[in-house]
Amino acid sequence: MDATVDMPQDIKRILRIVFLAAALTVWCVRVFAHHSFSAEFDINRPIEFRGTVVKVELINPHSWIHVEVTDKSGAKTVWMVEGGSPNALFRRGITKTSLPIGAELIVVGYQARDGGNRCVGRTLKLANGESLFLDATPLPTGVK
Repeated sequence: MDATVDMPQDIKRILRIVFLAAALTVWCVRVFAHHSFSAEFDINRPIEFRGTVVKVELINPHSWIHVEVTDKSGAKTVWMVEGGSPNALFRRGITKTSLPIGAELIVVGYQARDGGNRCVGRTLKLANGESLFLDATPLPTGVK
């Protein structure tokens, strides 16, 4: 009978442990999911290319703009350009309507460390001469 009296305390203790474990797991996933500029992109690999917008993903934590680039031989490659959060881009005037599918633009940014077709965008220059500033992540100290 004594065991049934202690059972609610045991359940409370188990629930506390489960809750703390779940909270710790969620916190760890959030910490490891986010990355710094220098972990993902190479400041020594500035990049500039011209292409056409094929997809715009205004999603958290970072937006992605997919740009199709045609090289001199005519081969097409899609680059993924990382931008800031949708809210940060909206405050800078960047929306899906300001970057319509098919829009031509010049991307200025820094290539991914792994050399893939990804970069963090700093500036998008539209065909009409307008520049949109992504400022997705802060640059390392001393870099302009």
